[in-house]
Amino acid sequence: MIRPLPDAPFDRGHVRDTRYDATTGTRVALVTGASSGIGAAIAHRIAAEGGWRLLVSGRHRERLERVAARTSALAFPVDLAAPEGPEALVQDALRAAGRVDLLVAGAGVGWAGPFATMPPAAIDQVVRVDLLAAMRLVRMVVPRMEAERRGHIVLIGSVAGTVGVRGEAVYSAAKAALGVFADALRYELSRAGVRVTHVVPGVVDTPFFARRGAPYARRLPRPLPPERVADAVWDAVERGRDEVYVPAWMRLPAVARAVAPGLYHRLASRFG
Repeated sequence: MIRPLPDAPFDRGHVRDTRYDATTGTRVALVTGASSGIGAAIAHRIAAEGGWRLLVSGRHRERLERVAARTSALAFPVDLAAPEGPEALVQDALRAAGRVDLLVAGAGVGWAGPFATMPPAAIDQVVRVDLLAAMRLVRMVVPRMEAERRGHIVLIGSVAGTVGVRGEAVYSAAKAALGVFADALRYELSRAGVRVTHVVPGVVDTPFFARRGAPYARRLPRPLPPERVADAVWDAVERGRDEVYVPAWMRLPAVARAVAPGLYHRLASRFG
């Protein structure tokens, strides 16, 4: 049996029609996974900048509505693991705001434990939310961005996808695939004026660990506040960065893996 998330049941509810007025010059940002953690911090960071029409999405209606109230955003409760979830979200967002100029795909779930004991349903859920939902969201917004030759896609990955983490095999695999997807998509969209940013956080102090079924137990690295990741996302949007590690030193294991793979794997097998 899959380990349940402490979230409310999927319910899209009623969406108000607040169509985008092109004459105002206001850009529209859609942030998923915004009911808590990194997604909520990103929503607050964008709202603080002004000049954005903010749309937020998450599974937990009450928490999402609190974030929406604090950020003057329009809330879209949705379960991205559901087959119709990503498409329904983007369709509702377009009906409400008319466009999406910035997509931040921040929704994610995890599962901790030996792969041999991982329930098949948990495998499916992690891959659906952490990889497939992000791809399907991007697929829904890219055609309009390409036609207008503008837009920005931010994919929230994980250092687990760069180095692999013991006890998180499927999560690591999904995040690794997301990183490669970001690279390939960036090459494809570069001439169309659409930016693609891959943000790679280390350990972040969010409810993610409690929901995955096991708390974070390592002494190092110490968890970062989600606001640190949100600041990095905003900096990447402002500066058009392709890939950002948070903190920056988290890039070092990836460099070591590429430069000295034998030594890296010996150390990883002992400490990873």
